[in-house]
Amino acid sequence: MTDSAETVARAFVRAINRHDVDGIAELMTDEHRFVDSLGATVTGRATVRAAWAGYFRMVPDYEIAIEETYCNTPVVVMLGIAQGTYAADGQLRA
Repeated sequence: MTDSAETVARAFVRAINRHDVDGIAELMTDEHRFVDSLGATVTGRATVRAAWAGYFRMVPDYEIAIEETYCNTPVVVMLGIAQGTYAADGQLRA
């Protein structure tokens, strides 16, 4: 991959905000590992792709807003807000 770590991290955020699971998967390595805020780990491109698809059904308006970015290649730290509404059946209520 020739893109900088920060470019790739920003691409992940854009794909997540579009709920583009294929776009998210394209940015992953085969051994991609996702660790959630509770410490649960999901490993492997196909497994993480499926997890994102399920998450977007559960939180259909999920989005990330980045407020600050710090990059010291290969490490990128992005600070901001992630928010969304839990919808057990995938449908948002008024």
